[in-house]
Amino acid sequence: MSVRTRFAPSPTGYMHIGGMRTALFNWLWARHNGGQFILRIDDTDRERNVEAALQPILDAFRWMNLPWDEGPEIGGPHAPYYQSQRNDRYREVVRQLVDSGKAYRDYETAEQTKADRDAAEKEKRPYVSSRRSLGLSDETRAEYEATQVPYVVRLLVPRERKVSINDHVRGFVEWDCSLIPDPVIQRSDGSPLYNFATVVDDVDFEITHVIRAEEHLTNTAVQHLIYEAIGAKPPEFAHIPFVAAPGTTKKLSKREIGKYRNNPQFKRMFEIADTVLPKLGMKSDDSMNPVMVAFYEQVGFLPEAVFNALARLGWSLDDKTEYMSREFVIENFTLERVVKGAAGLDCDKLMSYQEHWMAKLSVEEKVTRCLPFLERAGYVASPADSVATELATRLVVALGERIKLFSDILSYEEYFVADDALAYDEKAFEKRIRKADGAVELLKGYGEMLATQDDFSAATLEQATHSFVEFRGLGLGDIVHAVRVATTGKPAGPGLYDCLALLGRDKCLKRIERALARA
Repeated sequence: MSVRTRFAPSPTGYMHIGGMRTALFNWLWARHNGGQFILRIDDTDRERNVEAALQPILDAFRWMNLPWDEGPEIGGPHAPYYQSQRNDRYREVVRQLVDSGKAYRDYETAEQTKADRDAAEKEKRPYVSSRRSLGLSDETRAEYEATQVPYVVRLLVPRERKVSINDHVRGFVEWDCSLIPDPVIQRSDGSPLYNFATVVDDVDFEITHVIRAEEHLTNTAVQHLIYEAIGAKPPEFAHIPFVAAPGTTKKLSKREIGKYRNNPQFKRMFEIADTVLPKLGMKSDDSMNPVMVAFYEQVGFLPEAVFNALARLGWSLDDKTEYMSREFVIENFTLERVVKGAAGLDCDKLMSYQEHWMAKLSVEEKVTRCLPFLERAGYVASPADSVATELATRLVVALGERIKLFSDILSYEEYFVADDALAYDEKAFEKRIRKADGAVELLKGYGEMLATQDDFSAATLEQATHSFVEFRGLGLGDIVHAVRVATTGKPAGPGLYDCLALLGRDKCLKRIERALARA
């Protein structure tokens, strides 16, 4: 039988980076074996707008280039792929289990159950279900049904045995059934519980391998018993380590996002968020932050870099191979190489993957991916015209390895804004122009020199600048800082002559004139 894996997200409106790693491992195992990857939607919350909340999740899969073989939007032979549309199927299986004596209607009240739990706790013994309802007479049971006394349906756990699995990651795991309470599989309103619904779905969708985070290991004993009760062969299990917050052994959590700002490893990501997102009309909050997959797309990471980073979270080929293409990981991925310990998200390593894969791109590819950021920030028209594209191309060439993320282009808005909109670093302006001895006169003279230059290439401007300072018996440091601040508004950036050439003669002269006027 072909390998079939699945990922079943709830439509929450975002895709957690840890959840995406779990999805990736499922996708990789299916692709490695030439099988199928199924996307199933756990949308049992009827109050949620499923379509609106699901779209960001699907977008994350598309950005990561992880196509699903069956599921939302594409359908498949096992439709429907939404749990909310499968309630009739769940009720049918519950009826079969009750009729066969493998499950029972439990009329015990919540107060009775709580009293039993409290008593077990007081006596320091494991709590197991009382099974009072199994002792009801036929007459009492008929009366309860006629008067519609509320009940839940519980699976009847065989207490005289043990249940075990051979997990691909955890190894042999065994549970004593005498310590397991009879689990509820159907609530009093007829809706199924997670452990039951997921088993029915996995059976119906012919799932061969359940690859999920380690916190689900505790559910496995009950699920294994449900597989047996409905007469289905359990899938193979692989409980992978959770993704931990950088530098910790605690699970990476959306709820902890406020605390992560103080995490040294996450600091750079929040600096990127606070710098880039406002320029794009966004902000770093619960819906857009470094815990979300969408964050990495929005700030200009390559999906290849995030793919590489997630593939290495809890899995490795050996102790030296770091940079791996999609095809390489698919070819080499095995569950036996998944580690047991928590996999910490390493933001520094993520940036190294980004730099590696960015270096593989041509100038044209970089420009193509940088332009949308300039357009969204309003620095160039949308779609970008040939003049803006040419300027962006020259800037990308001049910046070289300084462009680590596509959004880094937004840090050089001085090349795209109008001359009268140029913002100055006030401290640098004060130091390099307003208070520097002779800077104003030198800057004026430098502008006059630039006005005579017909060839405005970086090489010619460098030669002309050397001649300018040598004629006056000065050093380059006496003029270059003032020129840079006057023309770009900043104290640092690409090589000065590249800056001037990028701006062009007219812009340079106008900006020097403006700087002199405010000096």
